[in-house]
This record gives sequence, C-alpha cells and structure tokens, in this order.
Amino acid sequence: MKAIFTILIFIITVNLTAQTNISGKVTDAKGLPIIGANVFLDGTYDGSSTDANGNFSFVTTETGAHLLKITFLTYEDYSEEINVGTYKNKIIKLRESVTSLDAVVITAGTFEAGDKARVSVLKPLDIVTTAGSAGDIVAALQTLPGTQTVGESGRLFVRGGESDETQTFVDGLRVSQPYGASANNIPSRGRFSPFLFNGISFSTGGYSAEYGEALSSVLLLNTIDEPDQEKTDVSLMTVGLGVGNTQKWDKSSFSFNTAYINLAPYQAAFPQEVDWNKPYQSLSGEAVYRYKFVNGLLKVYAAFDAATFDLNQENINQPEKTRIDLHNNNFYLNSSYKGFFGENWAITTGFSYGYGSNKIGINQDDTDNTEHAAHLKMKIRKSFSDRIKVTFGADYFITKFDEHYQFYQGNLFSNGYDANIAAAYTEADIFFSKKFAAKIGFRASDNDYLHESNIAPRASIAYKISKFGQFSFAYGEFLQAPKQEYLKFSDQFETEKTSHYIFNYQYSKNGQTLRAEAYYKKYDNLVKYDQTGIIKTNYNNTGFGYAKGLDLFWRDNNNVKNLEYWISYSFIDTQRNYQNYPTEATPYFVANHSLSIVTKYFITSWRSQLGLTNSFSSGRPYNNPNSAAFMDGRTKSYNSLSFSWAYLLSQQKILYFSVSNVLGTKNIYGYDYANTPDSNGIYQSKAVTPTADRFFFVGFFWTISNDKKTNQLDNL
Repeated sequence: MKAIFTILIFIITVNLTAQTNISGKVTDAKGLPIIGANVFLDGTYDGSSTDANGNFSFVTTETGAHLLKITFLTYEDYSEEINVGTYKNKIIKLRESVTSLDAVVITAGTFEAGDKARVSVLKPLDIVTTAGSAGDIVAALQTLPGTQTVGESGRLFVRGGESDETQTFVDGLRVSQPYGASANNIPSRGRFSPFLFNGISFSTGGYSAEYGEALSSVLLLNTIDEPDQEKTDVSLMTVGLGVGNTQKWDKSSFSFNTAYINLAPYQAAFPQEVDWNKPYQSLSGEAVYRYKFVNGLLKVYAAFDAATFDLNQENINQPEKTRIDLHNNNFYLNSSYKGFFGENWAITTGFSYGYGSNKIGINQDDTDNTEHAAHLKMKIRKSFSDRIKVTFGADYFITKFDEHYQFYQGNLFSNGYDANIAAAYTEADIFFSKKFAAKIGFRASDNDYLHESNIAPRASIAYKISKFGQFSFAYGEFLQAPKQEYLKFSDQFETEKTSHYIFNYQYSKNGQTLRAEAYYKKYDNLVKYDQTGIIKTNYNNTGFGYAKGLDLFWRDNNNVKNLEYWISYSFIDTQRNYQNYPTEATPYFVANHSLSIVTKYFITSWRSQLGLTNSFSSGRPYNNPNSAAFMDGRTKSYNSLSFSWAYLLSQQKILYFSVSNVLGTKNIYGYDYANTPDSNGIYQSKAVTPTADRFFFVGFFWTISNDKKTNQLDNL
C-alpha cells in the first residue's frame, strides 16, 4: 500500500511540475492598465486576456524559449522571445498605433482582415477556420452581412447583385477567372487557397476610385510581403493531398504550394447525388517570388489549375440525361512593384495576365472557348502632409474571347469579341481633423468595344463621435460592361450602371465590434432580351432595378474566455426588370433575410479548437409557370449547421475534421420547370438540391521548420 501511495504522489508531482505559469501586466505608455489584450505563446493555444487591472496569467506545458505575443486594437503588436520557465510578474508597455487611434478611418462598405488593416473586423485566421468553409475564402466570406448563400453556384452574390458584379484582385491586379470549373447547379470554388495571403479587403459597396468594372463589390487579396521563416507544409486529405514550401534569402524569398484533388475515393465512401462518369479531379498550384529593393518590393505571383470531370445530368425537358464532359485549364500571372521615391512619393505598378480554356462535350456536341485577359496598372501617391494625400492612377484592360460550338455531324458556330478598356482616376484623402476625414475622387473610362466613355464620381466621409465609435457615409457611381455571355454575340450594348448610397456606424472596443450599415443601390442600363426556349433575341439596355437593405455585424472575443464568435444579419429588399423578366421582380438568388452565427472555442487542455457555423436564410423566389403571377413562388427556408475540430497532435502536426450540414437539413435552392406543359396542361418541375446532404472532410497537416514551432493553424 505504501508503495502504491508513493507512486501516486510521484505521478501527481510530475504532472504538476510539467505545467508552468506565465504572468504579467499590460499597460499603456502612462502605466494605465489595458483591459482585454490578447496574450499568447505563438503557435500554441496557450494564452489569455488581460483583466480589469491589466493582469494576465495562464498555464502552459511548453518549455524553453518561446515567442510571446500581445495584441490589442489601436496598439502596436508586441513580440518578445521569453524563457517560459522564468517569465513571471513582468510589466509590458504597449505603444499606441497612431494610424489607427489618432485618425478616423472610413469603413463604409468595407470589411478588412489582416495584420495591416487599420480597423480589422476579421483576422486572416478567421477566414480559413470558419466551420463549413472547407478552406474556401469565398465560402467564409458568405458568413458576412451583405452576401447571399447561393449554394448551387458557390460564388459571391453581394447586395442584390449577380456573381459577375464582384471583381477579384490579387495585389491590386484583376483576376478575370476567379472561380474553378463547374457544371449547372454544381457549386464552384474560388481558385485561391489561403496559404499565400495575409490580408483581405471585401468591399460590399462604395469602394475606392482605384477599382472599376464592378457593379456591386470588389474582393482584394494581398499576398504575404515577407515570410517569417523557411518551412515545408504537407497536407493529407480525404479529397487529395498538398505540399508547400518557403525559402528565404537576404533580399528575396520564394513560396509555393500545390494540391491534387480527386473526388473518386470520397465518392466511393460517401456517395453524392451526382451521376459521375469520372469524378472531379484537379491539379493546381500557386507561387510567389519577392525581392526587396532599397526603396521597394517586387512580387511575382503565378497560379495554375487544370481540372476535369465527366457526369450525366437530368434534364426536365428530355427523357435521357445530358452528358457533360469538361476539361478546364487556367493560368494566372501577375507582377507588382510597390516603392517610394523623392519626397513622400509612392508608386505602385504592375501587370497581370489570365488564360482560361474550356473544352466541353455536351452529349455528342462539342464546344470550346478561350479567354485571354490582361491588366496593366500604374498608381502614384503623394503625401503632401499628414492631412492631405492624393492618388493618381491609370488602368488598361485587354480581353479577347473566342468560342466555337460544333454540332454532331452538323454546323460549326463561332463567336467572340475583343475589348479594351482604358481608365484613369484620381482620389484625395483629406483629414480635416483626427475626428473628421473625407475621400473624394472620380474614375474615367473608355470601352472601345462598346464605343462608350464614362465618368464615375466617388466620395466618402467619416466622423468619429467617440474614442470607439464613428459614422461613415459613402456615395459612388459604378460601371461595368455586360457579361461575357452577352458580349460574345454583339457590341450593341451600353455600360451597365449602379449608384451606391451607404450609411455606416461602427463601434470597436476591447475585442468587441459592432457594425450597422444601411444602403441603397439604383441600377440602370441592365441588359434585357426576348427569349423563346434557349434562343435569345432583341438585346437592349432598358433594364433597371434597385436594392436597399440593412446589414448588422457583431463580433466578441472578450466576454467569454477562449470563445470567439460573430453574428451577421442582412435584410434586403430588391427588384429588377432585366433579362427576359416581363415586370419588376426579386431575382431568384435573393433571400430577404440572412443570418449567420460563427463560433470558435479553444479548449487548451484538449489542445483543440472547436468551430460551429449556422447559416440561415429565408426562402428564395422562383417562377412557377403554372401560376399567373411572375416569380411568386418561394422555396422553404435554408438552414445549415456545420462543425469543425482542429486537434494539435504535437506542436507541428494537426488533425482536422469538419462536416457541413450536420443535421442533414433537406435544403432546396429552387426549381427547374419544363419548357412545355404536359397533356394535362401542367408544367412539370424538379427541385434543385445540394449534391449531398453533408460533406465530410478529414485532413492531416504537418509543418517542418527550423524553429519546430510553426504549424498550419492559419491555413485550416
């Protein structure tokens, strides 16, 4: 008995001594306590927040040297290499960030995520750890207000706009083909993984004059300027595998990642409601090279994606299924330079090139299309003082599109277009005081294909009513050429237009953020046409519409220890008379009410992060030809609860599991109706549903680095 007692005492003693307490106090420069600062050991779940007296204390099982980090909104991030065993009762003074504290920030219409964001609503980690997103940047953004969940598409639909009304930019240069290959009613994914990006700006309206050719929003992705160290990342997943590597030299660095995806094993284990002849396969990769000059930074980014699949799809208008055999190849390259010269001058310049090719077999017919798209950019910024900064810039967009349709043992039809758009803009940032600021500018453009020139004014103002709260207002005119599926048939179009009016209130304090935004959008010059079956005729620009609504966003990572969550709610009232609509109506992709709740809970003792995401939206409209009224049908409400679990097997090895739509809700996106009635005069229909009730994902992520601490938490 005495021996057993001795062994128990020994085990308890070893367990207690394996844990080390880290403690200290965080203050400002005047010695006043900072409440709610995040204190943690980099690369671990170990950390805490400061209390009402600025004190922090937490237990860790780590030993030896570690990097201690402290972050708090409006203060500079703090990093210190510490000895875990001896770090107790230390006092750390944070320095105020002048750019984020002393000056008001215009936030109307813009969500920012990233270490460089002056007012960051989301962190880069948030974008990729959202349950249900499966690592897709676009899917994660759909939990923000102003977006619509259009599950059969997978693309970004913003404030009553179609997906093509959102433009994507990488390091300021346009991406003409931002989504992967897909078929009708099968969702696509964004082409870009989060591996190489550290900043995201998502503008739901009222964005800068620097960006054009977007009616509703812009998504700005910024690649990492400088990696922290050399490392290798290995990913083994239920849908494929991936590998990434980063190398650093004195003035340069190179990072790449590549992934192979094959849904065949997953389809065998978890059958989807897709009649595959050959399940989806893809080989993709991204790379970025950086070189630091004395006064600037050069970055060269490249991405490729080769995808193929073969499936049979039901068609309500014919008894036999339609076979779709698709081969997609995509390549994107951009080069950008940011630097300084003279006295307070800054320059940004670059070019991008995108190539997209699709070869599609439709039963025995064949179609192929090819797009070449380029973007040349020059921007110069002059800081006349801390109060006045002026930007001048120019863009040139080149698009060449060709398409050929070969009927089986029949005719060949070809179409396409060449379009060049030249644009110039200027914009001034004016700080009247630390509480009152304005951004005023305009953008002029000329489209040689449409033989049309336009000028679009932009203006924003912001006023800080308190240390933590402010109001912003934004107005702008936005222009965009009609979509590709129209331009390939004719150049007899006008530029489509929207006017944005946005009123925003934002409050941010101690890890809590509240955003409320009301908006009104007016559409003009939308494309209309007559349609008989699949034949469209009489194209014109007499369409119009509006969208108005309210977006609410609340985030809290302070009230409950180890819990972060945000709540997004959107109300939208929108109608359009466009395409072949006989009258004004709400488009099929719009739900009047949308609600997302995202939670992430850190369980230190389990070395785990648990995530839950619940997405809800009211029913979407659809047109029932059996009804006399146009677009008066409504689907049932959409609801999906998703779960994720990241488990730290060791410092550099992570096991990740997620499942979407845990409850197996039978969601319906809409209905396809027959073109002609049956013998009883009834138009038959088929529900458009997800390809599977649930999607399971399991992955093992391993990082190899010299510090033996870095892991892929930021990429999950």
